[in-house]
Amino acid sequence: METSAAPPARLARWPALAFALVFPTALTLAYFVALAGQPRALVQGVYAAGKALQFALPAAAVLFATGRLPRPRWPARPAAGVLPGVAFGVTLLAAALALYLGVLRPAGALAGAPAEAVRAKVAALGVGGPLAFAALGAFYSTVHAGAEEYYWRWFVFGGLRDALGAAPAVAASSLGFAAHHVILLAVFFGWTSPVTWVLALAVAGGGAFWAWLYHRTGSLLGPWLGHLCADAAIFAIGWDLVR
Repeated sequence: METSAAPPARLARWPALAFALVFPTALTLAYFVALAGQPRALVQGVYAAGKALQFALPAAAVLFATGRLPRPRWPARPAAGVLPGVAFGVTLLAAALALYLGVLRPAGALAGAPAEAVRAKVAALGVGGPLAFAALGAFYSTVHAGAEEYYWRWFVFGGLRDALGAAPAVAASSLGFAAHHVILLAVFFGWTSPVTWVLALAVAGGGAFWAWLYHRTGSLLGPWLGHLCADAAIFAIGWDLVR
């Protein structure tokens, strides 16, 4: 799926794009770091309000610039990018599970403090029990992954590409996409842990590939399906730690 009409950069000027690049990181610092240990309702409220603002920004920028909301539409070749997107996502899923099951878990690299940190953050979001965790994983792997593709690939990458060209836009948008993940990883594994930076590079690589795929196909379907697979791997590993 793609959105309609004008390129995002002509709709969202530099202030909107700059805000879009840094806001997810600021939000993560707020609810994941600054509010650690605070009442669950406060953490959930800040998270929900921040996510609502984040995903409303592209539509608001388009509305402000053109007077109308973007309309989702199918691209001319709706299946374009599906095969490479799924192949890349499945490769990420298999690599993540192989790394976890074959190296990290046997070595005890995620035992102790990292596992406790995962449990504490899951509890802070009000997720307790396998059904709730499965529902959260399904939501993130489908709805949230799709919203992130709309935000990071269509809006941020598309806007930067229109202003700077494809290669700089791929680099900038993928680094912005990875930045808030670095904070999540550092909370779990520590700033000096190789695990943090290896996984952060994997996130940036995924963002770069999905931006390139969207650039080549004009469709968000392939990137979204690949993103879905990557999130599924994260939640599978997360469940093993939580339980």
